[in-house]
Amino acid sequence: MKKLLSSITLIAALALSGNIYAQAAPAPATPAAPDPNAPVMKFEHDTIDYGTIPHNADGYRVFKFTNVGKEPLLITNAHGSCGCTVPTAPTEPIPPGQNSEIKVHYATDRIGAFTKTVTLTSNANPPTKVLVIKGNVLSDPPVATPAAAPANAAPSTSGH
Repeated sequence: MKKLLSSITLIAALALSGNIYAQAAPAPATPAAPDPNAPVMKFEHDTIDYGTIPHNADGYRVFKFTNVGKEPLLITNAHGSCGCTVPTAPTEPIPPGQNSEIKVHYATDRIGAFTKTVTLTSNANPPTKVLVIKGNVLSDPPVATPAAAPANAAPSTSGH
């Protein structure tokens, strides 16, 4: 009986100590307020529509933007949603009030409709910006092949 009572006491003590630790956990941190002086990217357009374009057409487009914040803007990462979408972002800081651009190349060797994204990471407010490209790449028109001459056709005897 003493063993049973000791076991119950031990289990109760462990359960209570677990509750004490669970209650002592710190409250989650509140998100920091955005810096009012942070850079801000203002884009002319968040989406570029290539429209309907021929197979292997020029796949380059440009997103133009201005840093409308109060501090220099530094883009730390730019990546496309797949290997067929390759962005190129400026590597130098963009001062407040200055314009710049994100160049994007889409591989137009892929046939059909597409919608892809470019994700930018920077010191701006907000720190992540998603841009969209979309369009439709037509397939090549069929190539006309010369009709084969019938097998029993006589060769031309023209003397020209």
